[in-house]
This record gives sequence, structure tokens and C-alpha cells, in this order.
Amino acid sequence: MQAGNGGNLVNAEQDCAVLVIGGGPCGLVAAIELGRRGIPVILLEEKSTPAHFPAANATQARTMEHYRRLGFAEKVRAQGLPPDYPTDIAYFTRYTKHELARFSLPSARAARELIKTLAGSWSAAELPHRVSQMFVEDVLREEAAACPSVSLRPGWKVTAVRDTGAGVEADAERRSERKTFRAAYALAADGAASPVRKSLGISYEGESGVVRDFMGGRMFAIHFRSPDLYKTLPHAKAWMYWTVNRERRSFMASVNGIDQFTFHTQLKPGQNAEDITDEQAKAMFHEGMGDQESAMKLDIEVIAHSAWNAGYTLVAEKFREGRIFLGGDAVHLFTPTGGLGYNTAIEDAVNLSWKLAAVLKGWGGPKLLDSYQPERKALAKRNTSYARGFADSVGLFVPPAELEDDTPAGEAARKRTGDHFNYHARFEFNIPGITFGGRYDGSPVIASDGTAPPPDTINDYVPSACPGGRPPHVWLPDGRSLYDTFGPEFTLLRLGPNPPDVSAFVSAAREVGMPLTVLDQPSREIMDLYGSDLALIRPDQIVSWRRNGTFNPTSVVRTVCGYPA
Repeated sequence: MQAGNGGNLVNAEQDCAVLVIGGGPCGLVAAIELGRRGIPVILLEEKSTPAHFPAANATQARTMEHYRRLGFAEKVRAQGLPPDYPTDIAYFTRYTKHELARFSLPSARAARELIKTLAGSWSAAELPHRVSQMFVEDVLREEAAACPSVSLRPGWKVTAVRDTGAGVEADAERRSERKTFRAAYALAADGAASPVRKSLGISYEGESGVVRDFMGGRMFAIHFRSPDLYKTLPHAKAWMYWTVNRERRSFMASVNGIDQFTFHTQLKPGQNAEDITDEQAKAMFHEGMGDQESAMKLDIEVIAHSAWNAGYTLVAEKFREGRIFLGGDAVHLFTPTGGLGYNTAIEDAVNLSWKLAAVLKGWGGPKLLDSYQPERKALAKRNTSYARGFADSVGLFVPPAELEDDTPAGEAARKRTGDHFNYHARFEFNIPGITFGGRYDGSPVIASDGTAPPPDTINDYVPSACPGGRPPHVWLPDGRSLYDTFGPEFTLLRLGPNPPDVSAFVSAAREVGMPLTVLDQPSREIMDLYGSDLALIRPDQIVSWRRNGTFNPTSVVRTVCGYPA
């Protein structure tokens, strides 16, 4: 491997090389990616202590593959639900009444074994993991803090950010303290309200305020503890419980599989979240239960409650202003159906971080940072659109008037409703096409081979080494994932029993300082799967080039590193 030459990463006037604003998943993963590469990072987070309120609940398989690449997938998989807890999604008229539909999914322990037996759409190194974001953030924070070049600074509120041409400046305050932080670049991952995005005059594009019967309006969330809830529920355990009725639609997620839950419902006209007391919050939950007598007897401790808005399909017009980049909720807002917001944010961080490190170390060319916006904006538009479709499917469904009646008409209504949600669950919660099928076609740093990519569909994924997408996954005879063998930066795969000479390619990489691992995989099956005997894998595990006939190694290397070919 040839390291970049980079020199001094921080000049005398700078506090760090990259300033990260925001300590959520996007900001923390960026800090880890940069810190693992030795880049000096300061992360500013407005909150003084972690906000332990369950937010996103689903870590998708592609995100888990990145966590595996970074070495802490098992730490994440150990969080949240007990290892043998089922992760089913179930639909009811009310939690103690009729079960309408159920989509069964494996426990964390079962997922570890099942993944090694799957092929086709679910050929992957990891399966999804159902875990509250607050637990994931604890792991991410620990991993970021372990990087010697990363400094986590809680309690700092950023009030202004400027691109000076030679770097960035961020004014920040903590209680009575004021300071201007200086860096070469900044990543603003400061949430949906993003003061940085607003200060830069960057607007959102898309739709907001979409109204639906459910998941389209002002939502109310309760984080509560109830040691005896499972004893009251007459149905098999699930990870997520949905209610479908004409009075109080809701969903409830198990946080720890023991006694903690989150309950979400849509506020009715005239209800103001700020005025809702703990007792009124409990009453909303009681409506979802159905059996009022049992509900009233439950010991329920409201840990916290808050409000949030559903009905967003928004993507920022720009993801970058000079040396200031934006990621996560600061550039895309989802209705959280499909769990795509948090997972899209992770991909933002992964995509940008290696590029920043490459430029700072001296081997990334001028087009590398320019590629962030076209690559990530297209994916954000794709993913917000898919999330909108899921929200429409669940939220525009109008429960029949007789749904809860103990009559033949009620039974027929429950059958129709169950059929809809059985279809919907498989539509929303079995999404390998979305998870693995995101592509960077047309990117200035992808060397196209002229072949057509596979179709982009929700529920099916076609493994393909067509440049611009995720490399096809294979389990090796020794039990390792092929991904486990990739180098930390670029990896050149030599495939098949008679691999070609790549000395000219290695020389071209050395010429620009591109870190390169050459990896031989003699399997003819892998060569056939990749459709070539040479494939170049980026640091974010994206195929950036594969051989299709004769090629110029220098041109390929310069293209993928962001230099004029």
C-alpha cells in the first residue's frame, strides 16, 4: 500500500482539519471515518448530554455493512432487544384486540446465522438490526472518542459559519464562553432545523405538510416504561405494533424487549403537543390498548414525550457551499417510513469522509469533493420518494367503519384490512432493492464501463459489479465475507484462476499517492459474478471501475481520484 504524502494536515491558524457540527449519527460516523484515517477533527454538539429519547429504530443492512467495515457491527447488534427477541411487525385493531397481519423477521441471534445462507437479493455481509438510535449513538460516540485525532465537544452551540476561501470559521458559544473554531473544511450535520443550512441561504425542495389519515401531520411520541405490559398483551411478541382503527391509529416499538417502549400517534385537530400532560399522554396510549380496564391497571411511567412532523419529502437544493458541506437531516427530511432517514444520513457521512481525507492527505483531486453533491443528492431524492410511497400506503388507508365489530361484516373488514397490511409490511420492511441498490451513475469519479445497471426496484436487488454501485457480496470458503478482505482504502480485485498483470495499475496509483490494496480471488465463480477479471472498489465499498476490454491505468486512476483524465 502506498500512502498519500499530504504533509501537515492542520496549519498554525487552524484548530483542526475538519469541523463537524452536530453529534447525531451522521456527525459521529463522519468523525469516526475521518479519525480512523488520522484526520484531526473537532465535533461540536449543542446538547451537553446525550438526548436519550428513542428516535430511529431500524439500522438497515447496508449501514450494518459499514459498521462491520469499521469493526463494531457486533457491538451494535448487541444493543437494544435481547438476542432471541422476535423482530416481527404486527398490525392490530388495538393492542389487546384483533390481530390483522404479521410479518415475521429474525431475532438478532438468528440473523447472524441466517445471513450466511441467503443468496440473490439478500446476498450480504449483514442483515438489518432493529435497535433504537439512542443505543446506536452510544456506540458511535464511544468509537469516535477512541480516535486520538477526534475531539468531542458537547455543549457548544454554533451561531455562524463562514467560508474564508482558505478555510472555514465557526462562531460558537457554551454558556458564557465564546470561541471561533477554524478548520480547512466543515460538515454541518446539525439536524432538520440546521442553523448552518439556513445561514447559507440553502432552501429545501420537495413537499411538506402532506396530510394523511396517519403519518401525515403533527405526531406525538411517548417514551415510557411498563414492566407488566407484555403480560397484558394477548398476542405473540413483536418488535413493532401498529393499530388500525377509526379513533386512534398508532404504532409502538419495543425499545429493550423488557419494559421500555415508544408509542407514536397522530394528534387530532385542536390538540397542542405542548399542552399535553403525562396523564393525557397515558390516555392516548390507553385508547390504543383497547381493553380499558387492563390498560388502567398498568403501571406506566412516562419517561419523556415530544412532538414531530410527518409528511415531509424534502431535499436541499445544495449539499455544499464552498468548503462547507451538509449531511443528514440538514439536507434531507423524511417521513420515517422504511427507516430511510437515519440510514441515508450514514451514507452521507461515509461518502464524504474518505473524500475529505483524500484531499487533505494530498492524493484526492479537485473533482473528488465536487462529486459529493451529485452522488448524494440523487440518492436523497430517490430515498425520500420511496419513503413517501410507504407513508402513502399506510397513511392513506381508511379503516372500514365496521372493522372492530364482532359481526360477519366486521370479520370481512378485518380480512380486507389484514390483506392490505400483509402486503404493505412486505412492501416496506423487505427492501433489499433500496438498501443495496443505490447507485452513483453519472458521477465524475466513477469510470463507467458502458454497461447498463440493473433495474432500481424496492423489494428486489440484482447483484452487479456495474461501476457506480455496491460490489456483489460473496461468503468465502473460510467463512469470511469478501468485504472483510478489502483494504481500508481502494482495493483492486484480481479475479479468476489466471489474473492479469496489474503492475502498470499499481504504478499509476503510486504516481498520485492513491492508497491501494491488490487482492487476489482465484474463484471463477466470483469472476463470473463480477463480470470481469479486474474490479476497483472505493473506500466506501462502491465499484468505481471494472475492466471491459483494453484500458489506460493512468486514466482510470486519475478519474476515480478526482483528477482530469
